[in-house]
Amino acid sequence: MAENFSLRCWGVRGSTPTPGQKTLRYGGETACFELRAGDALVQIDCGSGARNLGLELCCAGSRSFDLLFTHTHLDHICGLPFFKPAYDPNFSVTAWAGHFQDGTSLVDIVSRIMSPPIFPVAAKTLKAVDFKTFTAGDALPRTDDLVIKTVRLNHPGGACGYRFDYQGKSICIITDHEHGDPEIDAALPKFVQGADIMIYDAMFTDAEYERFKGWGHSTWQKAVELAQTAKVKTPVLFHHDPCRSDDELDEIGQAAQKIHPGTVVAREGMLLTP
Repeated sequence: MAENFSLRCWGVRGSTPTPGQKTLRYGGETACFELRAGDALVQIDCGSGARNLGLELCCAGSRSFDLLFTHTHLDHICGLPFFKPAYDPNFSVTAWAGHFQDGTSLVDIVSRIMSPPIFPVAAKTLKAVDFKTFTAGDALPRTDDLVIKTVRLNHPGGACGYRFDYQGKSICIITDHEHGDPEIDAALPKFVQGADIMIYDAMFTDAEYERFKGWGHSTWQKAVELAQTAKVKTPVLFHHDPCRSDDELDEIGQAAQKIHPGTVVAREGMLLTP
């Protein structure tokens, strides 16, 4: 095991938060991860699950960290206005996005959702945040031993996947993504090759997919297929359909494990260690 290399899930639901009796075990918060690599902290996405992460970070004391966005659809950024460290000048948060295809910047998007009449608090109040943009496919600059590589994904408006390598171990995050783009489909197996853990967009089943083709999401069957092709040890099914109950996710997990033993269904609060 790499020293202190882990990924915690703070939100695993897709599209919209889903509180209720049928989502208690897997959770209803939207996308947010906390990655630790030695002394480094990296947050991936800032969906509704980020509120609870922010509260925990504030209890631990001020620090510097990176916040990486896979893309800027609402379910992945709706937690930012409620993310307490972003307002605290004692923190230093470098926010990155690399999926833009039209010259838009990350600060442009955040300023749109954090402005009246949509939200009463303006983006300029995020005193701790420095917004930066890169191009999917670039490696992100680091001064430590954590290596962060990126890849373009297939999603309306664009999306970016991430690979984190640390002390011989690797964690990949591939969401939001729809299989079917020949160029991207050809690149992904190499990108995730040999990963210890791969988070993958498994919003639909193969039986459901034809009804939602073009929505920008994949299936649990494609997650398992990619894991087998690329020799991924632990595929983690993620971005659960907001209509999917805990019992239905249990069934999907059981079916996936029969094909690829060790497959995991992402659960809010889950800690993954390679």
